Amino acid sequence: MNPIFLKPTLKTLIWGTEQWGISAHPNGDDEVLNEEYAGKTLSQLWAEKPELFGFEGVSEDLNIRGIFPLLTKIIDADTDLSIQVHPDDEYAGKNENGSLGKTECWYIMDAKPGATIVIGHNAKNHDEVKSMIENRQWNDFIRVIPVHKGDFFFIEPGTVHAIKGGTVILETQQSSDITYRVYDYDRLQDGKPRQLHVKQSIDVIKAPFEDKNPPLRSEKQFKFDGETSDSIKQLVSCDLFTVWHANLNGSLKLEQSMPFLLCSVIDGECELKGKKLKKGDHFILPSGYGTAVFTGNAEMIFSSL
Repeated sequence: MNPIFLKPTLKTLIWGTEQWGISAHPNGDDEVLNEEYAGKTLSQLWAEKPELFGFEGVSEDLNIRGIFPLLTKIIDADTDLSIQVHPDDEYAGKNENGSLGKTECWYIMDAKPGATIVIGHNAKNHDEVKSMIENRQWNDFIRVIPVHKGDFFFIEPGTVHAIKGGTVILETQQSSDITYRVYDYDRLQDGKPRQLHVKQSIDVIKAPFEDKNPPLRSEKQFKFDGETSDSIKQLVSCDLFTVWHANLNGSLKLEQSMPFLLCSVIDGECELKGKKLKKGDHFILPSGYGTAVFTGNAEMIFSSL
């Protein structure tokens, strides 16, 4: 059984670039590079070969409604992204044509000295959220914090957030492209202000903001020969996904026991089954893959359900 290699979808935006490295979303459906699946996209492979992803058909238990559930991006922000918020599954399902909501997390691949991001807000309750937004009290409203390479953030729906200029992140998220812009610095695109979503934002922002650690689950650890690998660290494990960070120093073995495993090289170089992999490469280890043996020196992010 072979890994499933993908051709990322590249997007150039007003603030920088996005690489949709593992995506079956209609707005960026990655091409599968394996010869045996030539000409197929990831969404087609998901629909036609469900056994590769650990089940015989679309599982209602996973609450994914036939949609490949995860999306992996690399975001390179030259300038600030908008102040934004995402809905949960319930709100998106009712108001966005049945779309999934958007729970996401960020691993900071790089950050310039002095770089910051927006996580959360300072309003005490929902009425204050509404008042501060409508009165454009942005300096009082948003919560800006310093950011450094290697930091990790879990962004639940309803959390005000923004990636700011000078940062590069690996984002793992639900397969959704629903973003509500609260504020966009009065920027113009093609001579016009970008669309804002003030009503929807006020609807979904949670208040007060709670600064809490990402949830973790002990049963979602990689094991090899009965031992937990100390090269792989769990970053978050929620009902929608689990994400791990790995440092590969010479070699790394892991037992692929997940329904499927999304893999991204975020620094360095390595090999898997003779295939050379470099920073920015993305692939999937399918169900039943067994033992994966990586060699080289690299930093990687893994994710699964």
